[in-house]
Amino acid sequence: MYFKDFEIRWSDVDANRHLANSAYINFMSHTRMAFLIEQGFDHKTMATHEIGPVVFYEHVYYFKEAFPGKPIKVSLEIMGLSEDGKFFEFHHNFYNHKGENIARCEMMGAWIDLKTRKLTGLTEELLNRFSEIEKGEHFKVLTKEDSRRFLKIPKNL
Repeated sequence: MYFKDFEIRWSDVDANRHLANSAYINFMSHTRMAFLIEQGFDHKTMATHEIGPVVFYEHVYYFKEAFPGKPIKVSLEIMGLSEDGKFFEFHHNFYNHKGENIARCEMMGAWIDLKTRKLTGLTEELLNRFSEIEKGEHFKVLTKEDSRRFLKIPKNL
């Protein structure tokens, strides 16, 4: 499991003077990118392969408040990956300075080809890198159907 530590800044707090939901999203995004960079998926590599990660959804469950002046820790576990590496699922947990689990998030995303603007699988080289990373206890191989499990579709005006 991967962990990233954060200090709650004044700009991370909302009108209720606790960690804002937008800060949770930003901390998870930062954790994911730090993790990917450490695995060799840095900006240069993504630019070379003309790919970028996109988020389909982030379901966040809040258990306890977090306040400025106390550090928090955000975890990342790989819970799913499609055979071609196109789809991925990560789970995040937030822990306060006492080690208490204060929030959890389940997120799913995919890789997009930055030229065609369509979803794409990973090259064999990148897929091999991703495949070597430790997976979560309940890891599963994802299918296209997994990416549509919530059946949400756009509604035009």
